[in-house]
Amino acid sequence: MRILVTGVGGQLGYDVCKELTARKIENKGVDIADFDITDAEAAMDYITQYQPNAVIHCSAYTAVDKAEEEPERVHAVNADGPRNIAAACRATGAKMIYISTDYVFPGDGEQFYEVDDRTGPLGVYGETKLAGEIAVKELLTRYFIVRVSWAFGKNGNNFVRTMLRLSETHDEVSVVDDQIGSPTYTADLAPLLCDMAMSEKYGTYHATNEGICSFADLAEETFRLADKKTRVRRIPTSKYPAKARRPLNSRLSKASLDAAGWTRLPSWQDAVRRYIKELKQEV
Repeated sequence: MRILVTGVGGQLGYDVCKELTARKIENKGVDIADFDITDAEAAMDYITQYQPNAVIHCSAYTAVDKAEEEPERVHAVNADGPRNIAAACRATGAKMIYISTDYVFPGDGEQFYEVDDRTGPLGVYGETKLAGEIAVKELLTRYFIVRVSWAFGKNGNNFVRTMLRLSETHDEVSVVDDQIGSPTYTADLAPLLCDMAMSEKYGTYHATNEGICSFADLAEETFRLADKKTRVRRIPTSKYPAKARRPLNSRLSKASLDAAGWTRLPSWQDAVRRYIKELKQEV
């Protein structure tokens, strides 16, 4: 088995390659220095030369607010990129795992979104990630679409790391308490993606850590677990200025995981605890 992982410089790509290596599965992590996913010819050339059995596509444009300022660039990375990867997978017979997001949904109500519920992105980021999903489905039958939310991991910036950084200089931070969803620890997600790559259980899945919370809840638990005294001031999203609209409801149903026999990820509280421990080991 030979697996190509895009976006190795990011949180998820880093942990996926780490997991594959630990399993002694041949893998290669690539990023923009290796080839530009927005260049169809370059993507085709690289993948046909490497001849992977599967491609785990972690590369994406994820700066949600900045995306509103440069929609063409975001579309090139998040829509054209996956299409180019999918075309190369079709040419080589490789499976493809595409990482998508809760932002493909409108984020209203309080229901848990099922994988086949009506989509309705609120901004450029969600629109382009949905376009990537559509491209993969159009070109391939051997694919996995895995939607995640609130990702955090060792190799990159994220909400938990930001809260820890702010706790060093702030006695109080303002955090929204009306966006509800689930964090996703990339070190927990990576083993599931590797298992999927070794299987034939194709389809669309939601995969986040178990349990739901608000960002304010997540901040408070982060401070508690890290033994920080910083207080959280809870505010509504309407009081937090941002260029891109955020979904208030990011609850994702795991029924698709259950139906396929996959094991759900651990609780988000346990994931944050282990992540903080991982970060302390860096020091």
